[in-house]
Amino acid sequence: MRIWGADGALQIDETSFTMRVVLSVEVLRSAFPAGQSYQTFSVPGITTANAVATVVPIGTYANYITQFETEVLADSVRVYNYIRGYAGTFTSTATSMRLIVIRFK
Repeated sequence: MRIWGADGALQIDETSFTMRVVLSVEVLRSAFPAGQSYQTFSVPGITTANAVATVVPIGTYANYITQFETEVLADSVRVYNYIRGYAGTFTSTATSMRLIVIRFK
């Protein structure tokens, strides 16, 4: 696709940086088994070089609620119900969140 501005100058073409949401799904806290675990979501075509993943709380959120952690892999995203790099005690999140995966070029 090519887009030209009102002055006739090319604004965006196939070499321009673009990004788009390739997955938006609710990650339910209840879908995790007990203890430290993760869920894997298939997202064909993504890699660590062309995608990012984030989670956003759904509904009421308090400062004591821990966040899910995301990890982009080849063709999938993994969502952990704990923070992997935290050396302290295991604390699972207490709420569901929305996973958003963005692929960029």
